[in-house]
Amino acid sequence: MKNKIVVFESVEIMKKKLLLSSALIAGAGMLAAGEYFFKMAMTPFNKKLDSKKLSGKDPLYRDKVWFKDFPKKKLTLQSNNGLILFAQYLDHQAKKTVILLHGFMSDGDSMAGFAKMFYDFGYNVLLPDARAQGRSEGKYIGYGWVEKDDILRWIYQIIEQNGEDSKIVIMGQSMGGATAMMVSGLLLPPQVKAFIEDCGYSTVKEEIEYQAQNLFHMKAFPRFPIIDIVSGINKVKNGFYLKNASAVAQLKKNTRPFLFIHGGKDHFVPTKMVWENYTATTAPKKIWLAPLAGHALSYPMYPGQYRQQVKSFLAKYVS
Repeated sequence: MKNKIVVFESVEIMKKKLLLSSALIAGAGMLAAGEYFFKMAMTPFNKKLDSKKLSGKDPLYRDKVWFKDFPKKKLTLQSNNGLILFAQYLDHQAKKTVILLHGFMSDGDSMAGFAKMFYDFGYNVLLPDARAQGRSEGKYIGYGWVEKDDILRWIYQIIEQNGEDSKIVIMGQSMGGATAMMVSGLLLPPQVKAFIEDCGYSTVKEEIEYQAQNLFHMKAFPRFPIIDIVSGINKVKNGFYLKNASAVAQLKKNTRPFLFIHGGKDHFVPTKMVWENYTATTAPKKIWLAPLAGHALSYPMYPGQYRQQVKSFLAKYVS
């Protein structure tokens, strides 16, 4: 009888050890998946920038050639954690300035077509390279949540450079659009007059979840615990939890006029997100959907309508 009890206890102990080992293996797998996805989403080192070779087939080709040849000033500033950030400046000798914010894993040069449009409208143009991208220092991409404080510093540098009677518009595309929305909820100087965003996401967590689902080809992606692990890693390394990085929450604090633009066929930042953003602010606002445009393609697909939408918005709110 005693031997049977000993054997039974040994079997139970083995079962517990197997369960513990399985749990540890599963946990290690989840942690590894979280680390992998964090590196994919937040670090620029294993990604390559798109080629900057201009194509004559690009609808904005002439504008981009103009931008390439235009003499630009190189500006820098220091972030709140000591990073040296880079920007280019196109001087129109004007009091009106637009700050153009580029998308994920890109740089200010990618906003060349927008730079020409705003210069034609009579604006100086500032094109910052977001931290950890382009020529700016940094280790991790902040999806607009960290960068919003950098943009506030650029705003004050423009005011110092061009005077207290400056009029500033902030426009961004994709991650830059989300950054613009996040900036809009900060305590801003009166020189900031209006915002324009093109295809920005509603929250960082929602966008990361959406991209994770696409990356792993899973309709029912296990958001818990992988995304929570990514969020925890991001908090330690990048300073914020994903759930706290919300364009929607910032827009609720916005008081300035806002133009929202989105492609009707955007499958990278789902078109439905623009409605979340648009609804969030009670400030004067307008929305324009480019019917057949995919992600970040509204301007090249509808250049005439795009310019008119922006021009009429600026005429109404930035005199």
